[in-house]
Amino acid sequence: MDDENLRLAPRPHTAELLRWAAEQGLDPVPEGPLNAVLALLELGDARMYDGFPELTSALVQELLYERIHLYVQPAPDEDPLAYGAAVRLLIDHQRAARRLNAKRQQRLHEEAEWQGELLAGLLRQPHLLTWPRLYTLLLRAAGVDTADENAVRAWLDWFRALDPHDRIAVLAELTELEQPEGVDGWTEGVLLSIGMATDGARLLVEDHLKQRSYRNLADLTALGLPMPAELAGDLPEFEAAVQAEAVRLLGQWTVPGLPELLLTEYQDLAPEPGAAEVDQYIVKRGLVELPDIGQWDGTADGE
Repeated sequence: MDDENLRLAPRPHTAELLRWAAEQGLDPVPEGPLNAVLALLELGDARMYDGFPELTSALVQELLYERIHLYVQPAPDEDPLAYGAAVRLLIDHQRAARRLNAKRQQRLHEEAEWQGELLAGLLRQPHLLTWPRLYTLLLRAAGVDTADENAVRAWLDWFRALDPHDRIAVLAELTELEQPEGVDGWTEGVLLSIGMATDGARLLVEDHLKQRSYRNLADLTALGLPMPAELAGDLPEFEAAVQAEAVRLLGQWTVPGLPELLLTEYQDLAPEPGAAEVDQYIVKRGLVELPDIGQWDGTADGE
């Protein structure tokens, strides 16, 4: 499918922003976190100006407090505070482009700083993980060369062969996470939430990718140009392209190829519960009591 027609992949101007920062004598920001920030903003609701997302207080909060922890796992040599620094650099660029006044720049700077600090804490919470993030941590802790797919597969095979108790013991050894309860903290509810978050995060990216294509279609229609074939008839192929791009992005922010492996060959290691499984857990935990349908006579109260 023609990527130029689909406009699926985000096109962050990371290199351009880094050059601008160097020219201005600003503190350097690591390329990886900056690229992730720009891509996620481009995929969200930010307005674009000359290829750069324009920030607001709501977008800063949505990005740093609600979204980044679903997708990124900082490299061992990366400071988690780099994501907040990347947002502040974008704010400075927005000010230089005369898209912010000085007062607004200062306020957004303050918000990005403290929410960036919050993000650093969120990234350490087990219940806020997704499967790609968790397995990225596990692979790195085991010293696996994550650029070698065969090495990744070999470790996943080893982990799969462990019994459930031993798997939990491996999880409890991760020092990058706050685990005051050790193995007891890895409850069924935590694992369930990881699966639900993984599914939701991927679907959110897919939705935003589709919106990008639809906006491109609207632009073409406004110009009186024909609808691209990719958006005109073969919807299954379009859906497949969207899903593939979403999985690619998830790998870009964790370990390339890992999300796809977890979705296909190693799905048993990264289950994503459906509604029935969630309901079953809720009932089992006694969080809600469902009526015994076998004893229900179909008569409403008061009839």
